[in-house]
Amino acid sequence: MWRISVNRTCVGSGSCTGLAPGHFELSDADGRSHPVHPDVAPDEAVLDAVASCPMEAIEVIDLETGAPVEV
Repeated sequence: MWRISVNRTCVGSGSCTGLAPGHFELSDADGRSHPVHPDVAPDEAVLDAVASCPMEAIEVIDLETGAPVEV
Protein backbone atom coordinates (compact mmCIF):
# COMPACT_ATOMS: atom_id res chain seq x y z
CA MET A 1 0.00 0.00 0.00
CA TRP A 2 1.00 3.58 -0.64
CA ARG A 3 0.13 6.76 1.25
CA ILE A 4 -0.47 9.85 -0.90
CA SER A 5 -0.11 13.37 0.45
CA VAL A 6 -0.20 16.79 -1.16
CA ASN A 7 1.68 19.60 0.55
CA ARG A 8 0.85 23.31 0.78
CA THR A 9 2.89 24.24 -2.29
CA CYS A 10 0.06 22.89 -4.47
CA VAL A 11 -1.29 25.61 -6.78
CA GLY A 12 -4.28 23.64 -8.03
CA SER A 13 -3.06 23.17 -11.61
CA GLY A 14 -5.22 20.07 -11.91
CA SER A 15 -2.66 17.95 -13.73
CA CYS A 16 -2.98 15.24 -11.07
CA THR A 17 -6.77 15.17 -11.35
CA GLY A 18 -6.49 14.81 -15.11
CA LEU A 19 -3.99 11.96 -14.95
CA ALA A 20 -5.36 10.13 -11.90
CA PRO A 21 -8.94 11.29 -11.32
CA GLY A 22 -9.69 8.35 -9.06
CA HIS A 23 -6.91 9.41 -6.70
CA PHE A 24 -7.00 13.23 -6.65
CA GLU A 25 -9.64 15.94 -6.46
CA LEU A 26 -9.52 19.72 -6.31
CA SER A 27 -11.06 21.22 -3.20
CA ASP A 28 -13.81 23.80 -3.60
CA ALA A 29 -12.62 25.43 -0.37
CA ASP A 30 -8.99 26.16 -1.23
CA GLY A 31 -8.63 25.17 -4.90
CA ARG A 32 -5.82 22.77 -4.09
CA SER A 33 -5.51 19.09 -4.80
CA HIS A 34 -6.19 16.48 -2.16
CA PRO A 35 -6.04 12.69 -2.30
CA VAL A 36 -9.46 11.05 -2.64
CA HIS A 37 -8.19 8.27 -0.35
CA PRO A 38 -4.77 8.72 1.30
CA ASP A 39 -3.95 5.00 1.34
CA VAL A 40 -4.09 3.26 -2.04
CA ALA A 41 -2.82 0.19 -3.83
CA PRO A 42 0.20 0.92 -6.03
CA ASP A 43 -0.95 2.51 -9.28
CA GLU A 44 1.13 3.84 -12.18
CA ALA A 45 -1.38 6.70 -12.64
CA VAL A 46 -0.38 8.05 -9.22
CA LEU A 47 3.27 8.12 -10.28
CA ASP A 48 2.30 9.88 -13.52
CA ALA A 49 0.53 12.52 -11.42
CA VAL A 50 3.60 12.93 -9.19
CA ALA A 51 5.85 13.37 -12.22
CA SER A 52 3.53 15.96 -13.80
CA CYS A 53 3.02 18.15 -10.73
CA PRO A 54 4.56 21.55 -11.55
CA MET A 55 5.15 22.32 -7.86
CA GLU A 56 6.37 18.83 -6.86
CA ALA A 57 3.69 18.94 -4.17
CA ILE A 58 2.73 15.26 -4.22
CA GLU A 59 4.51 12.71 -2.06
CA VAL A 60 3.96 8.96 -2.11
CA ILE A 61 5.24 6.74 0.72
CA ASP A 62 5.42 2.95 0.61
CA LEU A 63 3.62 1.96 3.82
CA GLU A 64 5.52 -1.34 4.06
CA THR A 65 8.99 0.22 3.98
CA GLY A 66 8.28 3.82 4.99
CA ALA A 67 10.38 4.96 2.04
CA PRO A 68 9.32 7.46 -0.62
CA VAL A 69 8.19 5.84 -3.86
CA GLU A 70 10.54 6.91 -6.62
CA VAL A 71 9.05 8.21 -9.87
